[in-house]
Amino acid sequence: MSDTQHPWLAETIEPEDALIPVVEESRELPRPQTPQPGVRTPEMADRLPRRDVNRPATLWWLGVHGGAGESTLAATVAGSRSAGHAWPTANDGSLSNVLLVARSNANGLAAAQRAATEWASGSLPMVRLLGLVIVADSRGKLPKPLRDLAQVVSGGVPQVWQVPWVEEWRLGEPFDLDSSPKEVRALAASVTALIAPTA
Repeated sequence: MSDTQHPWLAETIEPEDALIPVVEESRELPRPQTPQPGVRTPEMADRLPRRDVNRPATLWWLGVHGGAGESTLAATVAGSRSAGHAWPTANDGSLSNVLLVARSNANGLAAAQRAATEWASGSLPMVRLLGLVIVADSRGKLPKPLRDLAQVVSGGVPQVWQVPWVEEWRLGEPFDLDSSPKEVRALAASVTALIAPTA
């Protein structure tokens, strides 16, 4: 076991390229898999809109704010689609598999927290929330206040994945899963496995 994973160290040693190391470790902690009793439905101003979808999708990538990256990530999993910025409601009444997508800046993480709270309140019975994808908003390590906020937000969703800064995406180069960072390939594999029984 490396020093970065040692459970008895009071302070973890973070690798230079770590995005949100504590989120990765927190996967071992209990996470809500379903909405939670007692969570209040947010005020209307803090809720995302809902949209009837008439196209089938194995998975919907829901950007909780503009520029989150959901359109790019939709290319990682066959049969998945971008939901834009609205909860997808299937016309046939079936459950929609949804992944929240947010940038790692303060506004993005706050938007993710609002969306996670809305789901946790039980007001979205048509949604099966799989988790949250936090997409790096710049190169390098997050400042501690943002790492702490990401840790708090991640505790309210079933799973969390991090996607590093990808310069090629910024430049508008065509998406290619095979040449994407290992975190993106791992995300695609993990999500594909999650939706396989329901696809």
